[in-house]
Amino acid sequence: MQIRTIETRPYPDQKPGTSGLRKKVRVVLQEHYLENFVQSVLDVIDDARGMPLVLGGDGRFHNRRAAQTIIKMAAANGVGRLLVGQGALLSTPAASCLIRKQGAQGGFVLSASHNPGGPDEDFGIKFNAANGGPAPENFTNAVYARTKAITEYRIADTDDVDLDTPGDWRVGDMVVTIVDPVADYAELMEGLFDFAAMTSALKSGAISICFDAMHAITGPYARRILVDRLGAAPDSVMNATPLEDFGGGHPDPNLVHAHALAERMYAPGAPTLGAASDGDGDRNMIMGDRFFVTPSDSLAVLAANLHLLPGYRDGLKGVARSMPTSQAVDRVARAMGIDCYETPTGWKFFGNLLDAGRITLCGEESFGTGSDHVREKDGLWAVLAWLNLLTVRQQSVADIVREHWRAFGRDYYSRHDYEGMPAAIGDGIMAHLRGQLAGLIGRSFGANTVCLADDFSYTDPVDGSVSPNQGIRIVFDNGSRIVFRLSGTGTEGATLRIYLERYERDSSRHDLDPQDALQDLIELAEQLGEVRQRSGMAVPTVIT
Repeated sequence: MQIRTIETRPYPDQKPGTSGLRKKVRVVLQEHYLENFVQSVLDVIDDARGMPLVLGGDGRFHNRRAAQTIIKMAAANGVGRLLVGQGALLSTPAASCLIRKQGAQGGFVLSASHNPGGPDEDFGIKFNAANGGPAPENFTNAVYARTKAITEYRIADTDDVDLDTPGDWRVGDMVVTIVDPVADYAELMEGLFDFAAMTSALKSGAISICFDAMHAITGPYARRILVDRLGAAPDSVMNATPLEDFGGGHPDPNLVHAHALAERMYAPGAPTLGAASDGDGDRNMIMGDRFFVTPSDSLAVLAANLHLLPGYRDGLKGVARSMPTSQAVDRVARAMGIDCYETPTGWKFFGNLLDAGRITLCGEESFGTGSDHVREKDGLWAVLAWLNLLTVRQQSVADIVREHWRAFGRDYYSRHDYEGMPAAIGDGIMAHLRGQLAGLIGRSFGANTVCLADDFSYTDPVDGSVSPNQGIRIVFDNGSRIVFRLSGTGTEGATLRIYLERYERDSSRHDLDPQDALQDLIELAEQLGEVRQRSGMAVPTVIT
């Protein structure tokens, strides 16, 4: 095998975000662009030579071509073994599972998560560490520094590997093992949930499910587990074939983009459980018959009930949520006498807490939930947890959630996204808000009196690292909140997210429309942020 050393020049825009490097395909296709980033990662990995790594992605456009490039570069950089999902496919949680099970040094995950795919859309690449979770900031900062100084990369001059045939292949001194992308993950799920009880309930008709894979990575996983293993009807899985452009859709599991599932769940004869996952399989949406479960409520309900499921019968060590996620899970944690941690957005912040054994369950309002079984959020895990819970509780999704509200109160919650905003305008809005913080405490706006106003800063309780400027919080003494945050998951412009939360203890007021219940906060958010005025956007792009 001949190894070529290619001269290159740095690109200035390769700083990884909360979930790696995400760019438009046309950017990634620039000469040496992907190679620069991959070489920078390989340069930063400790003891890369001779160590095993994992590789796979969500199947979007350029996934297979990028995988071949990474294989050749890994061989040229002395990687000892590379485990690659068949077809270069691996869901993000399955990649985490494989890294942990095989004791790999880490892995490349090719995905832009819930972003659209296709020649004119998005591509992403991130590196997960040896614990299976997203690389910590000290690693990604070192990668970024390396991308700014890189002058050459190494790549093997060799034929492409057959990605579709399981088995071992040799590329120079490196062994490439093409593995079944579903098998290890399915085995892990069977150890956590009562597959026998779910099989009995599905086959008897006591419960039913409709899962929308959105033409993304979880289609093969859902078919293998829900249909082949648990016996759900073959048509229980919609849009099950992964496509490079996700069938022209937007693989983001919410009521806007998973509209086919929503229509079925609001139609007569709806299944017991409706669910969807996203491009790379780490997000989830949960629905019942004419009933949508917010991600914040889903996290809280699971926290209160997870001990009923086989893999969690010893109870929860603690829970964690991202700062913008509603405080519903906090109330459960207090009732259970366990710790609840508030972290910045980004799954990597949960990693230290999970590795230190401080938490069992964690989640984000952006449709991400997971436990200590892997170090990523896990869409299909959340679906199986709800399916198992339905078999145990023998109640509908709506009844379980309403009973939870009666016990703990309801957190009315919504997120308003302003997508594609020019970055300068987004930065200006945040600066305008920061300039008001000192004068907000103690001010009253109708029934809402400000008791806390800050730009959230997180000190990791495990390693002491500090992450400042994680979003603006305006908290009121009645438990309501408004949070403003610029998202790091897009590829162009800026996405401003406004999170609105109001707590309601009175069970007679638990059936309001969330937008009506939050109307005073919606108006106050505009008054404080001047978002519509400054951006020229009359309404949010997406409301969830």
